[in-house]
Amino acid sequence: MKLTEPVPGGPCWVELSTSDVQAAQAFYAGLFGWRSRTDPRPEAGGYTMASIGEDAVAAFSPLYRPEQEPAWTVSFATEDADASADAVRSAGGTVLTGPMDVFDQGRFAVAADPSGAVFSLWQARAFPGAGRFNDPGTLGWAELHTPDPRGALAFYPAVFGWTVSTSEHFTHWGVHGADFGGMKEQDDDEQAETPAHWLPYFTVSDTESTTARALTAGGEPLAPPTHIPGGPWVAKLRDAQGARFGIHTP
Repeated sequence: MKLTEPVPGGPCWVELSTSDVQAAQAFYAGLFGWRSRTDPRPEAGGYTMASIGEDAVAAFSPLYRPEQEPAWTVSFATEDADASADAVRSAGGTVLTGPMDVFDQGRFAVAADPSGAVFSLWQARAFPGAGRFNDPGTLGWAELHTPDPRGALAFYPAVFGWTVSTSEHFTHWGVHGADFGGMKEQDDDEQAETPAHWLPYFTVSDTESTTARALTAGGEPLAPPTHIPGGPWVAKLRDAQGARFGIHTP
């Protein structure tokens, strides 16, 4: 079973912090058909929502510090951001920002697991999160890349109550009976190039043609389109500003 709406403990939103919001809007519009609207309020800091039809599916924001690298952040839903932040600390993670209110939309915090992978907590009020999942152009999978799988297996179930299932080469995360993501162990070379992180995968109807469009628009390939036996087509990419993301065709 796949997630179709935000549920406590599950991924509910993805946000790109980038060095060029307008260029990122154009890049992802070309891949996924997103339409974007920037919040005009000065206190919103240029926050831009991306939508498919009437459904919000992702967001863009400027980098908060010049030394930051462009990156996607996956948010996980919680019924109590403060309690979840306490759970992060108790499990050995770090709360980097918040918890704090975002207008009347919700309450959020930014955190990192013990290996340094950054994610967000979102307690919904007026804004529940993404309006679609697993449709073309929307979040379909969230994958943790970490040098410490054993630590992650202790941390995330303690914070979110996730279930865990394993196969020969992969670990799957689940919540409320639905698989929503997985975990990949980083080797020394990958860890040296890119520290621990969460990688969002967006669903597409054709992984190969979407990869070709991404490269034409200035993206870079990280892993070419590959068919997983008995599973989806997948590819990993870097956008024109350098942020990593994945695409998959179930």
